[in-house]
Amino acid sequence: AAGLRWWAGQAFKRAMDFVFAFVGLIALLPLLLVIAAVVKLTSRGPALYRSTYIGYRGRPFVGYKFRSMVQNANELKAEMGLLNHMRGPAFKIRNDPRVTPVGRFLRKFSIDELPQLWNVIRGEMSLVGPRPPLPDEYEQFAVWQRGKLAVRPGITCFWQIQGRSEISDFAEWARLDLAYIDAWSLWTDLKILLRTIPAVFWGHGAY
Repeated sequence: AAGLRWWAGQAFKRAMDFVFAFVGLIALLPLLLVIAAVVKLTSRGPALYRSTYIGYRGRPFVGYKFRSMVQNANELKAEMGLLNHMRGPAFKIRNDPRVTPVGRFLRKFSIDELPQLWNVIRGEMSLVGPRPPLPDEYEQFAVWQRGKLAVRPGITCFWQIQGRSEISDFAEWARLDLAYIDAWSLWTDLKILLRTIPAVFWGHGAY
């Protein structure tokens, strides 16, 4: 991406991200506190899950979610490689046994991702953009797939509104991300945000 129009649009996008994320975080604070308490009281471990992700131009950052899995989920991951239904450098399991009952509800409606509004405020993420990979996933990217990090990663994108985890081929996922970057405009972001609402409400493809 190049040109004054692109950079001006990206600067405006960043300003809108900050405003909407800040207002959203303040408005949702009572709900977030209730969710944190429910997560904490229903399973062992912290309410928030912190993990390192790879962001804009390959820069690592710490991302936040409500914890939706058992406390030792990362240790159990190595034992579940054969259950992974994704092709390529991504890890998704249908009916993942590590997910807690409360976590399953949070994931279905993407409520577990609300703490990422803090990452948006910090400038590490955007409301709309390709999902950020984990470091071990990023190391397995083909060269062309790394192009998805040419913009800030986001909470929602084409993947979110076109099936989410029902897309089982990471190459297809990456192509959707690159298509988003190629077609980017503020209007595109607005349309994705509007289409995310019914996608999250119906919980299609989320687990």
